[in-house]
Amino acid sequence: MLSKLVEVSGLEVGKDFFLAFSPERVDPGRKDWTTFNTPKVVGGITPACCHVAATWYAQGLKTVVEVSSAEVAEMTKLLENTFRMINIGLVNELAIMCDRLGVDVWEVIEAAASKPFGFMKFTPGPGLGGHCIPIDPLYLSWKLRSLNYNARFIELASEINTNMPRFAVGKVQDALNMQGKPVKGSRILVMGVAYKPDIDDLRESPALDVIRLLQAKGAEVTYHDPYIPHIDHDGWSMDSITDLMGAVHASDCVAIVTNHRLYDYPAILEAAQLIVDMRNGLGVLGKNNPKVVRL
Repeated sequence: MLSKLVEVSGLEVGKDFFLAFSPERVDPGRKDWTTFNTPKVVGGITPACCHVAATWYAQGLKTVVEVSSAEVAEMTKLLENTFRMINIGLVNELAIMCDRLGVDVWEVIEAAASKPFGFMKFTPGPGLGGHCIPIDPLYLSWKLRSLNYNARFIELASEINTNMPRFAVGKVQDALNMQGKPVKGSRILVMGVAYKPDIDDLRESPALDVIRLLQAKGAEVTYHDPYIPHIDHDGWSMDSITDLMGAVHASDCVAIVTNHRLYDYPAILEAAQLIVDMRNGLGVLGKNNPKVVRL
């Protein structure tokens, strides 16, 4: 496309116009790292392009990191997203392994996180969400297949993460079964549908898969999310319930899918008949509690 533009316009890149690539680095909901103080990576088609773009960004951002090409800048973003995807896949598989072994995965992760070097804490959950991490690494994998290379880490992590909603729904099914109830006909309240806590972003949220899987098993599913009052996704729609505590009382099972901080977890724990905590939202309150099942 660039060569076509140059051919048609007669303009010379790096002299008559300047073209660079700079990936976004945003973690929605964070207050400590913002657009201003998160280092900005910039790579140009030519060194001059990079210099112009970096100079422009430096007017409003704290730190600009110049790299040798637009390809390096884009691969930097892909590495960042792939790093998170693979490590989330690792702890998700750890959660499955700990479930088989009868070991508390959350205690294992907290203990490992006490190491001041050589370990970075990631936590398991019912699947991946957001507009970058579940998708961008698969573009890289697709591109590598066209070059006769199989990106094995990416493919394996994707397989694990994609199956987590089904694993999480299995925990709901098992928990209800222990109380002598089938999933079919049970009233299940999904708490939190955003892809991560304390934001209003539904993109690629695993809660969508959890809801649909539960409905496919015949459950009567409702949801509550203070940030997302309505879901309209892939031909189906739902509204967030307005009376959270009333729904907690009335439900056969409460599934904590997204652990928003504003939820009153002690009150929810007291009112609920059964809770499947997929995010360790209850923390120590849920550990060893007979009506709480944790991922």
